[in-house]
Amino acid sequence: MAALGLGLQVRQFSTSVLRQALIRPPIDVYGVGGRYATALFSAASKQKKLEQVEKEMGTLSALIKDPKLSSIVMNPHVKRSLKLKFFGAAMTKANLSPITVNLITVLADNGRLTLTADVIGAFAKMMSAHRGEVICTVTTAHPLDEANLADLKVALNGFLTKGETLILETKSDASILGGMIVSIGDKYVDMSTKTKIHKLTKIIRDS
Repeated sequence: MAALGLGLQVRQFSTSVLRQALIRPPIDVYGVGGRYATALFSAASKQKKLEQVEKEMGTLSALIKDPKLSSIVMNPHVKRSLKLKFFGAAMTKANLSPITVNLITVLADNGRLTLTADVIGAFAKMMSAHRGEVICTVTTAHPLDEANLADLKVALNGFLTKGETLILETKSDASILGGMIVSIGDKYVDMSTKTKIHKLTKIIRDS
């Protein structure tokens, strides 16, 4: 009976959210996971619980990494009702909010529980943008020295607007041969030597 009561509350919550206008996140994250994350952001924003839900996404991430729970809820051969039963018990024990419970219920109903990690990742990007953080990933063939790293930060900060903060992550990948690949916000620029060689090779072949 308790489980049925919780299910009814979740359904009522979901319906009430759908009746209201969607609050768009500061950035669009594409894909199915992005759409669920957008609905989650909207629901949490309306209830002024963005920070709480963000923390709960961390708890949710830990839950789906648990081998015992994951072997059930991520198994395509297990019935959806059984997945939700085990997941629901874990969420109740973790004392997660109706917003987060509703997310998992909808994912389970739609056979999308395997996208839980994608939704969590997309929501994290939205919250980062909500705080004015601009995530930038720079990949180079070799690690940058301090001087080049400082110059890079100056150049990247030129893309930011007032109130935004640069969150820079640098990676090394010898396979790109040289140059760099920059991903900042929704922009992606491939200036790697590897890509330049591929383009040049294609031009020569097509000429």
